[in-house]
Amino acid sequence: MKLAARLDRIEPFYVMELAKAAAQVAAGPLCDPARGGRHMIRLNIGEPDFGAAPAVREAAARVAQGPTPYTDALGLPALREAIARWYGQRFGLAIAPERIAITAGASAALQLACLALFGPGDEVLMPDPCYPCNRHFVTAADATPRLLRTGAAERFQLDATQVRDAWTPATRGVLLASPSNPTGTSIAPEVLADIAGFVRSQGGVTVVDEIYLPLSYEEHFSHSALGLPDGLGEDIVSVNSFSKYFGMTGWRLGWLVLPQALVPAIERLAQNLYICPSTLAQKAALACFEPESIAEFERRRAVLRERRDYIVPALDALGLNVPVPPDGAFYAWMDVSRFHADSWAFAHELLQSAQVALTPGRDFGVADPQRWMRLSFASSIEDLQEAVARLRKVLA
Repeated sequence: MKLAARLDRIEPFYVMELAKAAAQVAAGPLCDPARGGRHMIRLNIGEPDFGAAPAVREAAARVAQGPTPYTDALGLPALREAIARWYGQRFGLAIAPERIAITAGASAALQLACLALFGPGDEVLMPDPCYPCNRHFVTAADATPRLLRTGAAERFQLDATQVRDAWTPATRGVLLASPSNPTGTSIAPEVLADIAGFVRSQGGVTVVDEIYLPLSYEEHFSHSALGLPDGLGEDIVSVNSFSKYFGMTGWRLGWLVLPQALVPAIERLAQNLYICPSTLAQKAALACFEPESIAEFERRRAVLRERRDYIVPALDALGLNVPVPPDGAFYAWMDVSRFHADSWAFAHELLQSAQVALTPGRDFGVADPQRWMRLSFASSIEDLQEAVARLRKVLA
């Protein structure tokens, strides 16, 4: 069977390949309690350990008892309105519900945005490192993701000078993430405004993945790109999700906030690609915005901040340097070159020697990926402490 040529440019998702290897070790003698084994500590997957809020689960149980017909392709009006109110309460922004499109996860949101905006011959500027699926969404639209190397001095984020210097007649826009996966670092509002202003001057588009934005820990970075001054925020395509802050990973529900002129195109694509997001998930997600649910999400955010404040100094003490402490999300991007020349091989060795699963850097870019490794601190503090103890023994 002949496959489409675009597949030649889409690599495997190595995060999941490592997860398969971790599952194999976890099923073997090293993790068999009857043989003196110990449990696998999975710090490789970006999935909060909290799950959906109680009110959301209760709402889903009620909804499941009744009809769940198709909704509008752009989602339930009530949910779009609830998200708009949340932007007002959380970020002080007046977002028209008509600009919001509910999607089948942030992945569908990015797919819709890329299909609507990019095509053959277009290139899209992105930072290296970045989340691999984001660049593959660009590739799937038959455009070309162009990775620009970043480092600790730039907080592993692009700035306007890099974007300006890299811009060519083929460049259609930029795809950014703030906070970022894998680094947990955000783009300062003034830097983002400079980028968006230049991109607008070139007739391009700025897409910002903000799925971790509600999990910001520092006030300076807790601002949505939708609030950029001089009307720049109205030009932004913002991607968000119910997966991370709201704890609904498997529910597959996300959203876009769009320039008004882009809404009809996104609606037309959504109608044809998947008709509508899950009705059950949408109706249950309304409970995310109840006061008791928001209070629970904020409690969880505080817990994640405590985990960050524990794990980053602990990793540095082990010699696993985190050059830029994360200001959001739940990832630490650490330099493992002191201990191994290849983070991919090192990750597999740690599965065997420490029964700790981490994510090697090869997924996230081409700039020295063998030097870097990502740790997710979305697991319990007890697992983090045990992982540090195990790593200390192995690295010694």
